[in-house]
Amino acid sequence: MIPQPIRQAIAGNQVVITRGIDRCIWLFPPAEWKTISQNLIDATSPFLEKTRLIQRRILAPAQEIEIDRSGRLSIPSTLREYAELKKECIILGMLKSIEIWDEGIYSAYWNENESRFRSAAEELGDKISFRLT
Repeated sequence: MIPQPIRQAIAGNQVVITRGIDRCIWLFPPAEWKTISQNLIDATSPFLEKTRLIQRRILAPAQEIEIDRSGRLSIPSTLREYAELKKECIILGMLKSIEIWDEGIYSAYWNENESRFRSAAEELGDKISFRLT
């Protein structure tokens, strides 16, 4: 079930769902997906092995699905298996996208990457300002 605040940020009840780069599912509003998928096609070539891999991993499994009135969505079995979704899931609203993770996999991801977070934040620190208005 998609939480109400996240559902309100999605125009309509359709989303595009596909494999994430990490072991998660990505959801996009259709307009955002159109932009992302077009940018990906424009930046890749079917003549290059690495770019075919990206196209097959992200574009090929993409499907448009409907969020029902209760906020539920039916994730296709191929994507559920890819993300190893079991009973408890974590849903992350990322402004332009949503990530769905199996709770255990997300916890393991953070345990593995917590030390890298501080370094990534330091690198980004001079590019982002936290000015309060």
